[in-house]
Amino acid sequence: MARNSTPQAPIVKLVRPFQEFAARETSGGILLLACTIAALVWANSPWSESYASLWHTSLSVGMGGFTLSHDLHFWVNDGLMAVFFFVVGLEIKRELLAGELASPRQAALPILAALGGVVVPALLYSALNARGPGAPGWGIPMATDIAFAIGVMALLGERVPLGLKVFLTALAIVDDIAAVLVIALFYTAELAWGALGFAGVCLLTLFAANRLGVRNPIPYALAGCVLWMAVLQSGVHSTIAGVLLAFMIPSRTALNQSEFLRDSRAVLDHFERATESERSVLSDSEQQVAIEALEDGCEKVQPPLHRLEHGLHPWVTFAIMPLFALANAGVPLMGVGKAVGNPIALGVVLGLVLGKPIGITLASWLAVRLGLASLPENVSWKHIHGAGWVAGIGFTMSLFMAGLSFRDEAQITAAKLGIITASLCAGIVGSVILLRTGQEAPKSIA
Repeated sequence: MARNSTPQAPIVKLVRPFQEFAARETSGGILLLACTIAALVWANSPWSESYASLWHTSLSVGMGGFTLSHDLHFWVNDGLMAVFFFVVGLEIKRELLAGELASPRQAALPILAALGGVVVPALLYSALNARGPGAPGWGIPMATDIAFAIGVMALLGERVPLGLKVFLTALAIVDDIAAVLVIALFYTAELAWGALGFAGVCLLTLFAANRLGVRNPIPYALAGCVLWMAVLQSGVHSTIAGVLLAFMIPSRTALNQSEFLRDSRAVLDHFERATESERSVLSDSEQQVAIEALEDGCEKVQPPLHRLEHGLHPWVTFAIMPLFALANAGVPLMGVGKAVGNPIALGVVLGLVLGKPIGITLASWLAVRLGLASLPENVSWKHIHGAGWVAGIGFTMSLFMAGLSFRDEAQITAAKLGIITASLCAGIVGSVILLRTGQEAPKSIA
C-alpha cells in the first residue's frame, strides 16, 4: 500500500499565491509599472520633498580605513544596476553559446532588426538635437526594455506566435549588447589608466579561475566587487563591470549527461535500499549520504552560468528593477507643458515611437529580401511591425541612459517625460496591432 503523502505545512499554503505570482512572465512588468506609478504619484504629491531627500540620503560602505560614501541614488544606479548588467551579461553569453544567437542563420534576423532599431531612433533624435544642448542624449531611444516587452507578449498569450516571442527576446538582447557598447565607448569620462590596468588584472584573475575549473560563486563575487571598484575609479561607467564579470563565469559542466544519469541512478538505488529500514531521513545516515551525493551531482551537471542566472533573475526582476524605477521615474508632471516643445523630449518620443518600428521593420524586410534571413514560423510582417512598436518600450535602459547623458536637472526631466510618454504609446499601439493580427499566416514578401 502506498504511503500517504506528507501534508503541506501552513507556510507553504501561505506563500503559494506569491510563488505563483512570481512564476508568471507578466509579474515583473506589473511590479515595474506599479513602482513607476508610485514614483510619479510620490514626486507630484504634497510629500514630493521627501521623495527627493530620500534618494539624496548618504550611505557609507567600508571596511577598515577604506570607506565609499555616496547617496542612495548612486547605490541604486551604479551599485545595484551593476548586478542587473551582470544578469544581462549572463543572458548574452548564454544566447551566444547556446541560444538564438549561436547559429548565424538564426541570429541574422534579430541582429539586423536590432541594428535597424538602434540606428534609426538615434538618427531621428539627432535630427532634432544634433546642434543643441540635447546632443549627448542620442543613445536614450536606442534600447528596449525586455521586461516590459516580454510582459506585453505574455499578456497577449496565444495571440502571439512563439516564434515572435523568441524573435523579440533575441532582439532585446542584441539591443542590450549595443547599449553596453555605447555606454563603454561614448559615455565614458577621462580614463584613469592605473585603475583601468588594475581592472585588467582582475579580469585576468577571473579568467584564470575559469580555466582552472573554479565553480564556487564566492571567489567570483569577491573578485567582482574589486573589479567594480576598479572600473568605478577608471572613468568607465561602473555597471560595465557587471557585464565583464558575467563573461568570466564558467559555462561548462563538471559532469556530462551520461555520467549524471549513471551516477544518479546508482544513488537513487542506494537511497531506495536505505528506505527499507523505515527510518526517517533525519536519523538514517545512508539516506543522508545518498541525498548529499545527488545534490552534488545536480550541482556538477549545471553550468555555474545557468545557476547564477537562474538564482539572480528573481532578485533583478522583483527587487533591483522596481527599485530603479522608484528611484528614477519620479518626474514632476507640472513640467509636461514645457516638455511638449522641448527638443530632447520630442527626440526621445520620435526615436522610440517612430524610429523603433520603422527601423526594425525595414531592417527585417531587407534581411529577408536579400536572403540573409527568413521569417520565423507562423510570423507575418504585421507581427514584425507590431513587435517593432513593442520594442519602443525603452523604459529601464532609456532612463539609465538619460542619467548618463545629462547633468542638468531640466534636461533629465525632459528626457524622462519623453521616455514615459513614448513607452506608454509604443506599448499600447504595439499591443493593439498584435491583438488584431492574431495568428494569421505569414504572407509573401514579394
